Amino acid sequence: MSTLIQPAPMGAPASAAPPPGDAFLRFENVSKVYPTATGPYTVLDGIDMAVNQGEFMCVIGHSGCGKSTLLNMVSGFATPTEGQVILHGNRITKPGPDRMVVFQGYALLPWFTAYENVYLAVDSVKPDLPEREKKEITREHLAMVGLTEAAEKKILQLSGGMKQRVAIARALAIRPEVLILDEPFGALDAITKEELQEELLTIWNTQKCTVLMITHDIDEALFLADRLVMMTNGPAAKIGEIMDIKFPRPRNREEIMEDPLYYDLRNQALDFLYSRFAHDDTAD
Repeated sequence: MSTLIQPAPMGAPASAAPPPGDAFLRFENVSKVYPTATGPYTVLDGIDMAVNQGEFMCVIGHSGCGKSTLLNMVSGFATPTEGQVILHGNRITKPGPDRMVVFQGYALLPWFTAYENVYLAVDSVKPDLPEREKKEITREHLAMVGLTEAAEKKILQLSGGMKQRVAIARALAIRPEVLILDEPFGALDAITKEELQEELLTIWNTQKCTVLMITHDIDEALFLADRLVMMTNGPAAKIGEIMDIKFPRPRNREEIMEDPLYYDLRNQALDFLYSRFAHDDTAD
């Protein structure tokens, strides 16, 4: 189902990487260096990874390990200092509607309604569609995230969970090939977070776009992802290990949490983050 692209440390088994050119999305020897007053600062160093089409992949690691930088190079908001990111055989050099980002901070227009925020995205990307179709797509995606009744409410009138639903609907309404989620549920309460995780999986099972998601929540990653990318600490962060998560789909949270494999994987991730690559707070 999934592939391990970079050999995991400490003798962990590695799956075979797809042949060059076969992967839907590829990171090829990607490094990112920023100039600073004290000299070059290497955020990421030598990232090699392939992502399969339709895969749900989560990225986890301590603050400063380059998670957002990694995904910003997929969205086109950042470019590698060395190496390249390839999508469908083409080098990513700028943002495009085939890749949409959902931020933790929503990034919605507060003076617009939920409907207007989603419609604006559809109209911007597909201006030549008949008006009837653009309205239908907008209503369909608001319904998909359970916001039909709140469609005409201004963003300022919505709760945090409802705002994030609008952001997800807006991203999905233009049917991107890659959906990039930057800690989308990090600021939400536990109940709302679980509800949105369930909705996200339902939508992903329907649309089958490729999802790359940053999270700090191991349990969230184990419930959602096909694979979990665990980053070493920065500076010069690398991919330390990629964990296969082979629970069958569609997934049931209660059933997964009763599976002994769940706790084996959880303990493996905890060991990576808090033993092998414990964050040194004194260095901040």
